[in-house]
Amino acid sequence: MPMEVQRPVTMEALDSLLPWGTVSALGIALGSQIVTQAIYARAARNPARLSGYAVARQVLDGSGLYDIEVVQVPGHLNDYYDVRRRVLQLSPDIYHGRYLAATGIAAHEAGHAIQAAGRWKRWLAIREAAVPAASFGSGAGILLAIAGLVMQFPPFLSLGMLLFTSTVLLQLVNLPLELHASASAGRMLVQLHLVRDDQLQRVRRVMFAAAWTYVGATLQSILMLIQYAAAACHRRDSDT
Repeated sequence: MPMEVQRPVTMEALDSLLPWGTVSALGIALGSQIVTQAIYARAARNPARLSGYAVARQVLDGSGLYDIEVVQVPGHLNDYYDVRRRVLQLSPDIYHGRYLAATGIAAHEAGHAIQAAGRWKRWLAIREAAVPAASFGSGAGILLAIAGLVMQFPPFLSLGMLLFTSTVLLQLVNLPLELHASASAGRMLVQLHLVRDDQLQRVRRVMFAAAWTYVGATLQSILMLIQYAAAACHRRDSDT
């Protein structure tokens, strides 16, 4: 029986697959957001003994980080640890909230402060420096890549891919930081007895759901980058 010869992938077949790459990327991003919001909403219905501020303060103090200030900032779920100013910023719902979702998010941000005081400090500094460039690269990169494809102008496409790559690199650096911050915070919650045993699993789900949002964002960015790269190869082959 003769062996079947595998046919190479044609550019026409690649073109038919590219739209599915976009759909998959958007589906991953949307799915991760829906799962995160569902976990947060469920944990927000479970009361906690302490407010988000009190949890963050005790996690920091339990780690010897007495000089780090915990402040309230306007907005919704824009909680963040500022490495340069050494300030942990919590949105009003988390700062005052006495429910497990607030406990998880406040502890997670305190976990970043613990990282900055230890061997993860250099990685956090790299992330802080890369955030402005990656934020610009994400928006400008997509616009330039689309303009390059529509106008059939390869320099725009190449520059857009280069800018967008900065976003992917930041997400790859940020992902282990987010996961490690949740793990560190979870250990402190147990050591300080800030949550009961029956609450710990739900709090951990909130912390890791927030971290795994970055997994979805990273996969989305990688798929889009592959799509732009494939489009660039197609344009190059079409021009030759």
